[in-house]
Amino acid sequence: MSGHAPVLLDEVLGLLGQAQCDASLPLVFMDGTFGGGGHTRAILEKFPGCRVVGIDQDPAARVRAESIENDFQGRFRLETRNFSEMGKLRDTNLTGVLMDLGVSSYQLDEAGRGFSFRSEAPLDMRMNPLQGQSAADFLETASQGEIETALRDYGEEAGWRKIANAIVGVRGTGILQRTSSFAELVEQHAPRPSPRRRRIHPATRTFQGIRIAVNHELESLEAALPAAFEKLAPGGVLAVISFHSLEDRIVKRYFRKLAGRPEGNHDFRNQDERQALCGLLTRKPVVPGDSETQLNPRSRSAKLRAIQKF
Repeated sequence: MSGHAPVLLDEVLGLLGQAQCDASLPLVFMDGTFGGGGHTRAILEKFPGCRVVGIDQDPAARVRAESIENDFQGRFRLETRNFSEMGKLRDTNLTGVLMDLGVSSYQLDEAGRGFSFRSEAPLDMRMNPLQGQSAADFLETASQGEIETALRDYGEEAGWRKIANAIVGVRGTGILQRTSSFAELVEQHAPRPSPRRRRIHPATRTFQGIRIAVNHELESLEAALPAAFEKLAPGGVLAVISFHSLEDRIVKRYFRKLAGRPEGNHDFRNQDERQALCGLLTRKPVVPGDSETQLNPRSRSAKLRAIQKF
């Protein structure tokens, strides 16, 4: 199966199918992270007569959307914007919203985008290459503290301090401008991998952390979740697939807050201080089975959570 296969597809369709909105409302779904359109196409096929609004900040998604526009004329619309801006859209009373977080397979596989250390390219990493700083510019100009946060917190890199020092030390040399030279720098200063992790490139966590920082992914998620919930009709479903522990933590805490439950171990509010606005459709995250991870290794770290609006 291609790396472009939509993750947890059957599980997503099953959860969206649990929506119980007023029968007088049209079936309208929002795919907040269109990517290659795999989830969108499956939703259009699964729910006859429904409409889907796709969102993707990557201008390249427009080309990938053309076949869906042609195959489902009048039932699909693509918005080129960050999903954190979905509150600006006119669509309301949605049946369901799906958000499949992280970088898309198309972006990873396109060498020139600079997301992967496996391809020689400018170190860019922007999901929207027309906005913001490239990864190279971030590394050249950010404070050492900002770089340390990206490595330690976003990348969960154990050798964050040594790698951050090395990054600051080579500024202006050109090493931070290309994927290959940057990956080599990281490999020289990263801790030696344990036997269990030797198949994972030493630069994996650093590249992930820098990508999250450059694209402001966690901040966008924190803005997108309430915007998505607001868009739902009563009985509508919000489903989120995350691939990183920090993303999953944000989703889990927000869903528990909406459900009137403690957000974490240190939430000691009384029950009368909470308000239940939704029900949890997944008490624990749904993860891919062995068959899916074997066919699509990129699905290994996926976690799916969903709620239903009261």
